[in-house]
Amino acid sequence: MLNRRLFKLKKSVYFMVTKYDIFELVYKNRAPIKPIEVVKEFNKSEEDYHAVHKQLRELVAIGLLRKTKYGFEVDMTKKAEILYGIIQHCLKNSVSYNYLLDKNFAAFLSKALQREEVTSKDTDTHPRTFKKYIEILNKFGLVLIISRKPLRLKIFYNVLLNNLLVYFGYKHEVITESSYIYDKEIERELNIFKKLRKKDEVLYRKIVRDFEISFIYHSLSLEGNPITLSETFKILQDKVIPSNLKILDVDEVKNYHDAILQMLKDSSKKKVLNIALVLNYHRMAMRHIPSIAGKIRTEEVYIKGNPNFKTTKAKNIKKKLDILFKEYDKFVKKEKLSLKDILNFAVYFHNEFQHIHPFIDGNSRTTRLITFHLLQSKGIPIFDIPLGLLDEYLGYTKGSRKRDDQKLFSTLQKVILWNLKKINEKLMQ
Repeated sequence: MLNRRLFKLKKSVYFMVTKYDIFELVYKNRAPIKPIEVVKEFNKSEEDYHAVHKQLRELVAIGLLRKTKYGFEVDMTKKAEILYGIIQHCLKNSVSYNYLLDKNFAAFLSKALQREEVTSKDTDTHPRTFKKYIEILNKFGLVLIISRKPLRLKIFYNVLLNNLLVYFGYKHEVITESSYIYDKEIERELNIFKKLRKKDEVLYRKIVRDFEISFIYHSLSLEGNPITLSETFKILQDKVIPSNLKILDVDEVKNYHDAILQMLKDSSKKKVLNIALVLNYHRMAMRHIPSIAGKIRTEEVYIKGNPNFKTTKAKNIKKKLDILFKEYDKFVKKEKLSLKDILNFAVYFHNEFQHIHPFIDGNSRTTRLITFHLLQSKGIPIFDIPLGLLDEYLGYTKGSRKRDDQKLFSTLQKVILWNLKKINEKLMQ
């Protein structure tokens, strides 16, 4: 992640400050800033003054900054707002914005996103450059590499890439929905996974720990938790709590982590889900709000910002849950289930539980947790939703105008294949 907070290095260490780093600094500063102040902020020497001043003038030339008698300040245009939004999105998600903010990269994306799937022949991009772009997207969870030989991939369309295209002036058409079924690819990766895991269970456990932290961040970010990905790793991996964070937000992260660890333990033992187990997961995840933790709601709730999302009346919750878990019991007792059978039921289970919405708060994070339990107990290792699919997932769940299990099925298969690909890649290293 390239940003000024990481630039507080010793002067003996050389690093390059880009115009986008400077723009982010000036935007956040709000008040006019002089070139020498920029130099000092990035802990650079006075020898770098001219390079910094040149970049400030370039930012003025492209309409992002303006020069006043007091220094340089942001020209508050729509373009500047979009750029700052891109940078902040990247910073929160530990994405290197300097990799993405490239007009040639944007041109590549504009062409690539017009196809359901992309190969090296589809964008008029040099093979070496094509590979470089794909590795950038892959690093940050913005693409699904279906196969390497031949190279075949699906770029995930989301808000970040959309704003990137808008910033560079592309009026683009994109394919947001996929008609492809990836059952053969998932089956193949599952077979590879089973063999690799047997060879190195210790490495697999380490991989899972990294995945679960990322999932906690992604899952809670969908619920409005402001803690960044890097801060989540600090809290859970390094056991360090940044001083700028609110205790309630930190507790939310820690509690969800505890619930996930319990879920992973239960699913590894093939423990069958039931209402009591779900209530326990919710109790653990929502301990920071003890008045509602592990308790079925007795009042009506609505999805903020989406009046079309219908939740079950409080008086009908118990009946609906009983029906759902009777269906679940039938599902787990079936001996012969195809991959498609498992995914179809997982989608139904996810959407049905989320629409029942049995709690005052914490419904969606619990839904994801128990859906992952269901899949993992059936031998499908799913531990995270990649950054690139979060918008699509949200749009087909609590952000949807109308329930559509088929669309969620399409998303889920991509999530599963992405998880398998990532896990197998790490197990092969």
